[in-house]
Amino acid sequence: MINLKYVVAALAASLALSGPLPAQDVAESEPSLLEQLRTADPVDAKRLDRQIRMEWSRSGSPTMDLLLKRGRDAMEAGNIDIAIGHLSALTDHAPDFAEGWHSRAQAFFRAEEYGLALHDLEQTLALNPEHFAAMYGLAVVFETLDKPQQAYALYQRILDIYPNHAEAREGLERLEIRVNGTEI
Repeated sequence: MINLKYVVAALAASLALSGPLPAQDVAESEPSLLEQLRTADPVDAKRLDRQIRMEWSRSGSPTMDLLLKRGRDAMEAGNIDIAIGHLSALTDHAPDFAEGWHSRAQAFFRAEEYGLALHDLEQTLALNPEHFAAMYGLAVVFETLDKPQQAYALYQRILDIYPNHAEAREGLERLEIRVNGTEI
């Protein structure tokens, strides 16, 4: 079995040889895609969602993209510690890449490390305030921590950006009575 420390060390060495990583630029098409998402029908919204997530997953560095892929692959395989290792290397070497923080937050959530997940989701949103997937993750963490008002507010914010986000709508419906009470 390959030792994770050696893999991370090898990737770190390749980073040093690849030169400095420029700060993440917002893709030129992203604002337009987000504007389209606000008014899209449900079918187009799913297509736009995929396009936006693809844009968010491009770091501008093949090495960083490889770390993201390896982290996600490890997470998908259920190797959460390995995923966290790869994604930690990514956030260390590309701290301006919002999707690295978001992916590591997902791994932390799976490891039930909610405080660490919260931190990484907040970092994601500091770098990309329109990151509706990070908002959704943050809302789920808040629900898990029994903070329905915060979760509810995030679900509302997601629907401002992405009106066809089914899970956010379900979250609002689920929390409506807890947050707003019942009508007399």
